[in-house]
Amino acid sequence: MRSLLSLATVGIVAALATPAIARDQIRIVGSSTVYPFSIAVAEQFGKGKFKTPVVESTGTGGGFKLFCAGVGENTPDIANASRRIKKSEVDECAKNGVTVTEITIGFDGIAFVTDKSAKPANLTAKQIWLAVAKQVPVDGKLVANPHKKWSDVDKSLPDTAITVYGPAPNHGTRDAVIELVMDAGCAEFAEIKALDAKAKAQACNTFREDGAWVDVADAYNVTVDRVLKTPGSLGIIGYGFYENNKSKLNAATIGGVEPTFENIASSKYPVARSLFFYVKREHANVIVGLKEFLAEFTAKKAIGEDGYLVDKGMIPLPKAAYDQTVKDAKDFTKLELTN
Repeated sequence: MRSLLSLATVGIVAALATPAIARDQIRIVGSSTVYPFSIAVAEQFGKGKFKTPVVESTGTGGGFKLFCAGVGENTPDIANASRRIKKSEVDECAKNGVTVTEITIGFDGIAFVTDKSAKPANLTAKQIWLAVAKQVPVDGKLVANPHKKWSDVDKSLPDTAITVYGPAPNHGTRDAVIELVMDAGCAEFAEIKALDAKAKAQACNTFREDGAWVDVADAYNVTVDRVLKTPGSLGIIGYGFYENNKSKLNAATIGGVEPTFENIASSKYPVARSLFFYVKREHANVIVGLKEFLAEFTAKKAIGEDGYLVDKGMIPLPKAAYDQTVKDAKDFTKLELTN
């Protein structure tokens, strides 16, 4: 009897020490930019012997919060991202027992779109910053943005009200807009260069709150819907989403360069970024189909030059980067960030 009790006790302790993850369906959260690509892979994957993964569009930042909350069947297995994970987010993951594998899947551009009735604009980073920044230089001083129309920013631009539907803070696209557009645009002003680093970041990265800039926390289809219902407005969306909605939209050139597949792939288009997804390594051997899903997502038939995701607007990786992606997915390489 004692032996039986001892064995039972050992069994209970072992069960408590080893987290049981009963889920047999992959759960994915994160970027609205990566969402349509992830959905396409999930649907393809679901045609085989595994269940179709559940994919939620929560925004990159929101996805990382869910992903890094801990390990277990109530937490996501994968976080899609339209920017690289931050050191602070990796640290939050580690605090909760989560280690991650980083998978780079391709490139994407950010398109500045209007409805079809509007003539495509030729914008610069400087003009965009002057239109949407909370404060701009006037007579040598930073003041509340006085520009009501695009023509107030530059007489060559349309005589229409400034209304920009842009990504809310939960979107990785917002971080990319700040880095690639806002920082680049404000850097041209002597008044900004004279500021210390903290004040400079505040001036460059803060958007208007008077209605000219409107945060959109939802997926890109909401941005497109608002643009179509507000003639003359500008919306900021991922290139892949623009590519799939070209019949409804026009895209501005940035610095004279159109957001096209070729221009993004060659880095000529100035507003482009890498796309990622992050995998919870602790789930590698316990979530049914996770390894196979990574193999599907990183296969040439998906993200290669002739892959089905390229047809949806993804810009493929060069060979060396692609080979590293395949290796990282196969090995569940642990991500190590130093800063």
